[in-house]
Amino acid sequence: MTDMQDIPDETPVREQADPTAPASTTPPAPTAPPISALLDAAAQAALPVLRGVRDDQLGLPTPCAEYDVRALLNHLFQVVVAFQTLAAKKDVDFSTTPDRLGDYGAQWPDRFAEEAARLVEAWAVPGAEDGLTGGMKLPARTVGAMVLLDLTVHAWDVARAAGLPYTPAPGCVAELRTLVAQMAPTARKMNVFAEPLPVPPGSSGLDALLAETGRDPQWTTG
Repeated sequence: MTDMQDIPDETPVREQADPTAPASTTPPAPTAPPISALLDAAAQAALPVLRGVRDDQLGLPTPCAEYDVRALLNHLFQVVVAFQTLAAKKDVDFSTTPDRLGDYGAQWPDRFAEEAARLVEAWAVPGAEDGLTGGMKLPARTVGAMVLLDLTVHAWDVARAAGLPYTPAPGCVAELRTLVAQMAPTARKMNVFAEPLPVPPGSSGLDALLAETGRDPQWTTG
């Protein structure tokens, strides 16, 4: 998921309501929680995993074949910082990935927590979810959901690699399954997602989400 911000949004355009049509008796759909609240919950779920990674585990492989643990943490750091800028409707350069673990040393988990808090604040600014943002000019909420996807799924990646427990934040998985269903076909063509994997009946929402991104929910380092 290194280039999710470059994937065109495939959400169908809603038709404008006819003001002369009779009022619907269908109850209104529940209001989706602010993306900032979901990001805060996802960060709080991810931080114990990141803080649990030992230095001797940074070279371990992860479910993201192109990343070891260190590279994946640096990627996640980059995403959390960059999407603060995207929340402000500004452009971001993803061409290089800084080695923040090297720059911050043993303090990197604390610095990550600080950047995650800034990410939540950026998306809580009034208007952050409105309009378009990013190089592809995607709906802002869709862009916010992209960093939510990285926080949720990459936390699982790190947890699996390091043998740590992980439980996703409530509400995030449902939001992300909707996002992935919309964007997965294009994401697979762009090699952002692998082909989906089958999941047994009765699997958890997290396992289904992972499988939709091409991950094996049963992946282990062995």
